[in-house]
Amino acid sequence: MDTASAEKMVNAFSKAVKPIPLMNGERNGTEYRRALALIEFLIDRDDLDNPLFELLARKINDYENHAPEFAEFNRRLESTPPGVAMLRTLMDQYGLKAADLANELGSKSNISNILNGRRALTVKHIKALSERFNLPPEAFIG
Repeated sequence: MDTASAEKMVNAFSKAVKPIPLMNGERNGTEYRRALALIEFLIDRDDLDNPLFELLARKINDYENHAPEFAEFNRRLESTPPGVAMLRTLMDQYGLKAADLANELGSKSNISNILNGRRALTVKHIKALSERFNLPPEAFIG
């Protein structure tokens, strides 16, 4: 490929991505929210094979990992055991409260200790959660 053709393609691409949030060099909360709205649009259209979806997902992930407003959240997330993070996500997705997990995890105090990282999930807990949520046990181990 000759230099002129390559430069023409690079310039065309640069011009095409300029209006796309987080792809134009700006990294702020407004651009982040615009990127989230655009990726949601692609999801609603079931257009996950669109190359823009992957590019936006990477840019959003990068923003969330480095933006100051996510620093405290990221610190807490890093200190949360993977099984507890999975459990919290499932609770959120299913709209569950701690008391709803009594059959799998025991008493309210035990559930509270697990969710707050003062107690680890046991093999028995992991088996019960795997059955309840129809997930492999590995989802709660890591």
